[in-house]
Amino acid sequence: MHTTLVSAQQLFDQLGEWRVFDCRHDLMKPALGEQQYAEAHIPGALFAHMDRDLSAPKNGKNGRHPLPDPATFVAWLGKQGLKKDDQVVCYDAANGSAAARLWWMLRWVGHKNVAVLDGGIAKWLKEGRPVDAAVAKPKPTTYSLKQPSGTVDARAIAADPKKLFLLDARAPARWRGEQEPIDPVAGRIPGARNRFNADNVQPDGTFKPPSQLKSEFEAILKNQKSSDIIHYCGSGVSACHNLLAMEVAGLPGGKLYPGSWSEWIADPERPRERG
Repeated sequence: MHTTLVSAQQLFDQLGEWRVFDCRHDLMKPALGEQQYAEAHIPGALFAHMDRDLSAPKNGKNGRHPLPDPATFVAWLGKQGLKKDDQVVCYDAANGSAAARLWWMLRWVGHKNVAVLDGGIAKWLKEGRPVDAAVAKPKPTTYSLKQPSGTVDARAIAADPKKLFLLDARAPARWRGEQEPIDPVAGRIPGARNRFNADNVQPDGTFKPPSQLKSEFEAILKNQKSSDIIHYCGSGVSACHNLLAMEVAGLPGGKLYPGSWSEWIADPERPRERG
């Protein structure tokens, strides 16, 4: 059972046995990932669209990538033919942020056998691994829903954000409120610390060694338990990358605030901090 990362070699050795999902997504070009998938993907991979499959509809108050209803997500898993004992591997075109969203969502509904392809499709192609354009047509299954867990909502955070240990996965300039290229308001939730999710990976896009990740996260967490950490970002996607990195580091149990900054600022009464 693989629950964090797998290498390109490990996936290649199990092609046809493991279930693979292509999660490529470009925030500024939402259709690009699916176009790239149609052109070429890892053999047997199915496509998971960030906006259509891994998010619920936006209503102006629930953030840019709100979590879907668990039953809706589980119904989608059934349409993909997923079984409880399947080993799942998720990949994307970047550092693993989009893939980590599906990784976290599967764990959210109780599927533990899920890992992210370390280095994504870029590493796969660099090693000369095969791709094709064939679209698999799995036989639908009935995927049973377990009680979802691992989230914290805005109400719980708003009660007293400075008493919680919040970890913001956005770039430092966005965390400080110096710039905000996506959302209409700059800043952070009061008291939040910063761990830019891009710092989890090496220049080639693969994750840093577990010992290095552990040292870097512990420098931020001090003596705080990893299970007490509440992760957020702009819309609940890159925060999953930090959750994955902490699992790789042996620091499990953190929770996700799915609505993140884009939901938080939808209510002008919620406090904000800059600097």
